[in-house]
Amino acid sequence: MKNILEYIHKHFERFVRELTEYATIPSVSFPGYPAEPLVESARWTARKMKEIGLEHVELLEIPGAPPFVVGDWLHAAGAPTLLLYAHHDVQPPGRPEKWQSPAFAPERRGERLYGRGVVDDKAGALLHLAAVEAYLKTEGKLPVNVRFLIEGEEETGSEHLGKFLRQYRDRLQADVMVLTDTANLDVGLPSLTYRLRGLVDAMVEVRTLDHPIHSGMWGGPAPDALSVLNKILARLTTPEGKIAIPDFEEGMLPVEGRERERLCTLPFDEKKFLREIGAVPSLRLAGEEEFSVYERIWCRPAAAILGIDAPQVEKTSNQIVEWARAKVSIRIVSGMNPQKSLERLCAFLAKDPPDGAEVAVHPGAAGNPWKVDPSGAAYDAALRALKKGFGRDPVLIGCGGSIPFVEPLTQAFGGIPALLIGLEDPYCNAHGENESLYLPDWKKGMEAALWLYAENFK
Repeated sequence: MKNILEYIHKHFERFVRELTEYATIPSVSFPGYPAEPLVESARWTARKMKEIGLEHVELLEIPGAPPFVVGDWLHAAGAPTLLLYAHHDVQPPGRPEKWQSPAFAPERRGERLYGRGVVDDKAGALLHLAAVEAYLKTEGKLPVNVRFLIEGEEETGSEHLGKFLRQYRDRLQADVMVLTDTANLDVGLPSLTYRLRGLVDAMVEVRTLDHPIHSGMWGGPAPDALSVLNKILARLTTPEGKIAIPDFEEGMLPVEGRERERLCTLPFDEKKFLREIGAVPSLRLAGEEEFSVYERIWCRPAAAILGIDAPQVEKTSNQIVEWARAKVSIRIVSGMNPQKSLERLCAFLAKDPPDGAEVAVHPGAAGNPWKVDPSGAAYDAALRALKKGFGRDPVLIGCGGSIPFVEPLTQAFGGIPALLIGLEDPYCNAHGENESLYLPDWKKGMEAALWLYAENFK
């Protein structure tokens, strides 16, 4: 292992340069952005796979989707096969004026590399490509079989992944899946994610009038749509922060036993947490106070108002607003049925319209939560590898976000273990302006991957 680890150290600066080049490609997968950069990014990924010695490298296509990039190395007779997943598409750049350096011109400042997609998730793809390269260039072989799947529409929900799996299942058959697209609890603290929240959302639209009217002549008896909308939104939670929708928590699995013990041992500093989220000085933590912050983020449902459409302040006048709408999102947790949760949300938003207003509710997404018991050979192997790579004991954590494809991807191969390991940290600002990667943890992640490949998973 010494020679392989030394290869990572010797070539690390080259890996940083390659990531910088990779992240200059504006591979945004959202509607309204050009498709060409996604193809360019897929081709860059495939070229890198071939350079390091992977075989059967191809860009596989499904109508309507960016190319999927696959490749493999399958010469470790009798050894298990790992499916190494990452994605090369990225979020939109956001507000240019908020970036300290251009989103698609990555810049190294101190121990961080700044740029769109550097941590989510192009570093995740290159982490495993660097680790495989280190083995093949020093030993000429791997101790395990590997299959790569690098997709190009994760940021928009992996809409075509199910069809892709049905069509190309034989190309991806594996014993263990390693997904490198989650976070560490803190900088330098290796973390294995074992639970994800699901998501339901809906659009609620309110109309009180057929046109705007003068607020002086009609204000008082004539209700404005924005005030009605605010009343509806205010009903979503109780003053204590609990979801107010009847029976919304039906089926929710309680946190108990070893899981509760693990949560209680995780480090937490409220002042540090508030700094990490960029809280204003007067801000207090929200949510159900009887639960810890980690429980509120990972193990409890949580509502958010994602956006409101109404007249812009700078364009408004003294009129009573006739129409307004909002997008409402609720994160759901293990045991809750997404479709039932969505139906309950929509029914609640539409019920008893204030002031007799017309209310229309348009259902949106209904994504599954995911949870696994992080015990067994594969999880033990991952924890050992993380400890060796980072030089400290790893922690088991949840994630408040959603990765909808994790469950169908694992189930497509008979319920194989899924190891969710990532590079994000509380300061990386993934999805926001000034996204960044902490380079020392990227190197430690590569070392952990080397150790992971050497495990026997039995």
